[in-house]
Formats: sequence, structure tokens, C-alpha cells
Amino acid sequence: MFDVVGDFGEDKEIAASLRELRIKPTLVEGDAVNLDFEGVNLVTQSFVHALISDILRVNGENALDRMEFQNCSEVCRGIISTVVQYSLDTMSIVDGRDDC
Repeated sequence: MFDVVGDFGEDKEIAASLRELRIKPTLVEGDAVNLDFEGVNLVTQSFVHALISDILRVNGENALDRMEFQNCSEVCRGIISTVVQYSLDTMSIVDGRDDC
């Protein structure tokens, strides 16, 4: 990730490009995706949303079984967790399920 975004992941266009060109094709092939955040100190919520939210909405929570987030700073991990939870909660509401 560092090679693409540097130490601060904020550009939603780059995140969307990574999603479309690398993450989705890898998942479609049935392979696991390793998102290595080594050297990335901070990401914005909108960056992570653009990176993974669509994948979670389309594929559900099972997509997480084939996605690994490595070397995340505590801050990055917290933002990723927030986006994952929000995406899955939103998916439940859109599908007419209210799991609360």
C-alpha cells in the first residue's frame, strides 16, 4: 500500500482504482487479497470506504474471509474496523434486515 499511497492514504480515486484493478479481480479469481499497510501511518475513512465498502456490500461479510489487513497502525486498524462495520450495517438495512 505504501508504494501507492505513501504514508497517508487519502485519495479516494486511488483507492477506487486499487479496488477495481487489484482487489476485485483477485477476489473474482478466488484468491485471497493481502492489503499490507506497512509504512502507512494514517488513512482517511473515505479512502478506506472507497477501497473496500463496495466489495463488502456486494459480497457480504464472507469477503472478509479472503481479505487480510496486515501491518496496520492502531489508527488505521480502527478506521478499517469502522468502515467494515458501517458497510455491513448499511447492507443489512438496505436488504431490509435490521439486526439491532
